[in-house]
Amino acid sequence: MSVAGGVSKAVDRAVVHGCEALQIFSKNANRWHGSPLDPAEVTRFRKRIEETGIKPVVSHASYLINLATTFGLLRQQSIAAFVDELDRADALGLLGVVIHPGTCTAGTEDDGLRLIADAIRQAFKARPRRKTMVLLEHTAGQGRTLGHRFEHLAAIIRHLKGSVRVGVCLDTCHLVASGYDIVTEAGYRETFDAFERIVGIERLKVFHANDSKKPCGSRVDRHEHIGRGCVGEEPFRRILHDARFAGLPMLIETEKSEGCEKRGAIVPDPLDTMNLQTLRRLRDA
Repeated sequence: MSVAGGVSKAVDRAVVHGCEALQIFSKNANRWHGSPLDPAEVTRFRKRIEETGIKPVVSHASYLINLATTFGLLRQQSIAAFVDELDRADALGLLGVVIHPGTCTAGTEDDGLRLIADAIRQAFKARPRRKTMVLLEHTAGQGRTLGHRFEHLAAIIRHLKGSVRVGVCLDTCHLVASGYDIVTEAGYRETFDAFERIVGIERLKVFHANDSKKPCGSRVDRHEHIGRGCVGEEPFRRILHDARFAGLPMLIETEKSEGCEKRGAIVPDPLDTMNLQTLRRLRDA
């Protein structure tokens, strides 16, 4: 949900959509620096979350951050921005920060995975008393991005000596795009059995529920409305009825309507409503 007008407005938007969990950007996702959080807004945000019972709440880190880069200045900027994301999430009382692990700029995949782990280690060292989690998002595998194999996620966690502050976010669009067949019943079973074996179900904290415009193995990250893409409804139904995932949040990142909020009025977005209703129908079936 958008934080336009103040972070507490995101909670109000979640309420009008009947949301049970929430994801926000705590600052502009396409800028390195964000305005400091308004203390009064932080108080209102935390109060509204407590009043509504919406949980968990997570933030998504800036798209500019690349923890796998070998370029000195970019690496310094990325780590500083990442620490700032953790600070903001901590101030807001969030479960964690969802982050794309990073993109190789030089060297091997394992070199990149070690760089990612080292950057996270530096962030933890800078904020040793914080409990905010880092939620590594499984990626679609475009270009030299890392995190599109379960083995990548497991390696980062292993390099961090299994820190309890590290969890995983699985995106249904990214799973299919990266080549994990969750569409067929057999493929679904094999995919999550592999995740359980390689990473561990206990590490999974969040689902991003998105359909995919592109087919399995395309390695192209293009979200589609739920049930209208190459994933289809059935995999979402399976996830919603899979006892291993009971209670885990499913956060949608599908296209929104344009101009549905006018003159500051907070009203339901028809496209968000459509996707949420689809998930609720599948859950209740």
